[in-house]
Amino acid sequence: MIELEIRTHAQSELVDLTAQIQKVVAESGVQEGICHIFAPHTTAGLTLNENWDPTVRSDLVQALQAMVPDISYRHTEGNAPSHLRATLVGAHATLFVSRGRLMLGSWQGILLAEFDGPRRRRVWIKVVPDPEGTGRPDT
Repeated sequence: MIELEIRTHAQSELVDLTAQIQKVVAESGVQEGICHIFAPHTTAGLTLNENWDPTVRSDLVQALQAMVPDISYRHTEGNAPSHLRATLVGAHATLFVSRGRLMLGSWQGILLAEFDGPRRRRVWIKVVPDPEGTGRPDT
């Protein structure tokens, strides 16, 4: 397993991790397999989304803030909305690896979703080879 440390700079933001995770995949030497990604946090998560237009990221943050407003919550740590936003986004992603590259859609990227920053976050990555070496599921 590889651990990345990501420094976030705002209370809420989406940070592009695509290149860093692709580097981990390339350095693993796995040509065909699976890449598991996990964020071990309760106020941050991972998502796959548009990665070409940077305004998409700010729109997503704004929409999540509207969906989960800062209201009076029963748990009073001060970051209750962050827990809920992170739950909506999720904490993991699993991607196929083929020919040593992450299999992403044309515009997709892997984004760390920060909801309680700025902070130092960790992301764990494990690249697992396909035991058959084909990259295809059994048929």
